[in-house]
Amino acid sequence: MNKPFAAVRRSALALASTTLLLGSAFAQEPPAVDEAAFRSCLAQLQGSSAFRAVDAASFTRFTQGLAPDPSVLVLLDRQPEFTLPVWDYIAVLVDDERVADGRAAYAKWQDTLRRIEQQTGVAPNVVVGVWGVESNFGQNLGGRPLVQSLATLSCFGRRQAYFRGEFAAALRILQEGHIAPDKLVGSWAGAFGQTQFMPSTFFRSAVDFDGDGRRDIVDSVPDALASTAKFLQNAGYRRGEPWGFEVRLPPGFDTADAGRKNKRPIDAWRRAGVTLADGSALPDTLPSAGLLIPARGRTAGGASGTGPTFLVGRNFDTLYSYNASENYALAIAQLSNLVANPSAGVAFATPWPTDDPGLSRAQNRELQTLLLARGYDIGSADGMIGAKTREAIKTEQQRLGMKTDGRAGQKLLAALKR
Repeated sequence: MNKPFAAVRRSALALASTTLLLGSAFAQEPPAVDEAAFRSCLAQLQGSSAFRAVDAASFTRFTQGLAPDPSVLVLLDRQPEFTLPVWDYIAVLVDDERVADGRAAYAKWQDTLRRIEQQTGVAPNVVVGVWGVESNFGQNLGGRPLVQSLATLSCFGRRQAYFRGEFAAALRILQEGHIAPDKLVGSWAGAFGQTQFMPSTFFRSAVDFDGDGRRDIVDSVPDALASTAKFLQNAGYRRGEPWGFEVRLPPGFDTADAGRKNKRPIDAWRRAGVTLADGSALPDTLPSAGLLIPARGRTAGGASGTGPTFLVGRNFDTLYSYNASENYALAIAQLSNLVANPSAGVAFATPWPTDDPGLSRAQNRELQTLLLARGYDIGSADGMIGAKTREAIKTEQQRLGMKTDGRAGQKLLAALKR
C-alpha cells in the first residue's frame, strides 16, 4: 500500500467507519457556513482538473439545489479508534452479539466466501470480520447523502483537496450508473456500502462478483465481500497466513523494540522465551512478526501490567491499511478468529490493565435503560453511547462521587443496578 493511499484512509475512513457503530460522543453546534461561498466553490470545482472525468451535465444534475451540511465539519476530528481506551473500543465492537451474527453470516455466505478465497486468497472469516466491524453485517450503512457531505467537506474545513478527489469520484459513480443516487448514502465522511468504501477506493477495488454487470457494494453482498477481499489482496494479503496470535512474554522481557513494524523471525521470538498465551510453543504459520501491545502505557484505576500482547504478521498490516488504526485492525482480527472458532469466548487470555472494563452493546443498552428510568432524555436504548447519554452519565457520576468523565464502564453500570 503506497503512503498517500494509507494517509487518505486514515484521514477519512478511519474517521467515519466505526462512528456508525459506536456513535458520536461529542455534542457541539455546527459552524455557520456561507451558502453563497458554497455555490461559488462548486462553480470553481466544476471546471477544475480534479473533476475532468465528470461531464458538465452530470455535475449540474447531481449538485443542482445542493445545500451544505455543516454538521459534518464537527465530526472531522472525532475518531473513536484514537480517542477511546482500547478496552472500551474492543468491548463494543467484538461482543457476543456481533460474534453470533458473524457466525450466522459466515454460514449463510460460506459458498460465496469460499469462491472469493479461491480468487483472492483472503480467508472467509477475515472478510466477515471486516464486514462486521464496518457495518454490522450491513445493518448500519449510514444515511447521509454522500454528494452533500463530500461537497461540504470539499469547500470548508481541513483537507479540502483530499475530499475534492472523493467528491469527484462520487459524482463519477453516479454518472456511470454504478450506484443509484438514492443509494449513495453512508457515513459523514463519504464512506459507503456494506464494507464502507470511500468513492476513490470503489474505483480501485470494487468488483462485480454476482455477474449482473454492476459493481454494487450497497445491495449486493457478493459484490461487497469480494470487493473487500480485493482491497486486502491489493494491500498484500498472504494466502494461508494468520494475522497473528496472542502471546505471553517471559518475566523481565524488554519491550523497548515492540511495534507492529519491527518484525523479527518467529524463531527469534521463540529463543527470547515468547510463547502462545496458553504457554505452548509459537507455531510456524508466520515467517516473521512484530510485537503489538495495544494498551502499552495505558492503565486505569488500580490495575497494572501491559494487557493482551500479540505477535502480528503481514496480514494484520493489511487490516491496518483498510483503516489506519491498530485498535481497528485488532477488532477485525479478533472478530475473524471468533467467527471461525465456535467454541471461543470473546475475551483475550490476558485481561486489559483496567479495573473498570468496557461494556458490550447489550450492557450499554442496559445502562441506557437505567438512565431512561431515572428520567434522562437520551432517546432510545440503542447501545450507542452518544452525547446525550454521556451527559446523563456525567450527572450520575457526580451524584455517585465517581470521576466525572462521561464514560460508560462496568463500575457505573454496577452502581446504577444497586
